[in-house]
Amino acid sequence: MRTALSSLQVVRPASLQEALRIMRDDGPLLPLAGGTDIYVQLEFGLPPAQRYIDIWKLAELRGVRVVDDELVLGALTTYTDIQRSADVRERLPMLVAAASVVGGVQIQNRGTIGGNIGNGSPAGDSLPVFAAAAARVVLRSADGERHVPFNAFYTGYRKTVMRPDELIVAVAVPRVPGRQWFRKVGTRAAQAISKLVLACVRAEQPRVAMGSIAATVVRLACTEAALAQGSLEQAQRALAAEISPVDDMRSTAAYRLQVAKNLLARFWSDTA
Repeated sequence: MRTALSSLQVVRPASLQEALRIMRDDGPLLPLAGGTDIYVQLEFGLPPAQRYIDIWKLAELRGVRVVDDELVLGALTTYTDIQRSADVRERLPMLVAAASVVGGVQIQNRGTIGGNIGNGSPAGDSLPVFAAAAARVVLRSADGERHVPFNAFYTGYRKTVMRPDELIVAVAVPRVPGRQWFRKVGTRAAQAISKLVLACVRAEQPRVAMGSIAATVVRLACTEAALAQGSLEQAQRALAAEISPVDDMRSTAAYRLQVAKNLLARFWSDTA
């Protein structure tokens, strides 16, 4: 570990109420749960913060349930929990598909939905799913709770509308009509950061969300509108105009654009 752990401060609240009070009165503190992203940064000697609040043992943030016909996943729901949940498999199979390709078994056992959303990496495998599903992020502070549409949650690269005194406590997903589809393209089948990740829904009003092509995950409204008219070729042209893939260490912009068009065609044929 290249970061000197003795220089870091960690507080461990016994309840969600205590955690929210600490964040209000003694912040700022960076939430720590599974630690699958934070520990990597510590290993590279790049601690994202000096003060942390460990929420891993807060039972109030665990569990998958259906409330008023919405699928509600607690922030500490792990990728393993998702794959084992009958409710998620029935209502949001594209999230199960995403959870199955996140890292290896160890990462799936520790990594959490709240962490993936809060970390805000545009390559996060679950994020296009929540974008396509029109989910809501449930935020709570000592002063109350608010729900933020997932597609309004990010303001820039790894930046969100969250206040320093707020925690992600859950994500709520309304019933998704239509046939769901998910694909991740990476250097290898597992334990690879995505070059491109796509979550789609085929319905009267199609939904298309993509990650790893911009500073944040994006919903592609023009592409969706073209698909609603039934034209794949028009949708591919709209897609090319709607995204601006980047060149980085994992891939080139030209590759990402071609793969995005190919995946859109595969989605449309697979769900025909």
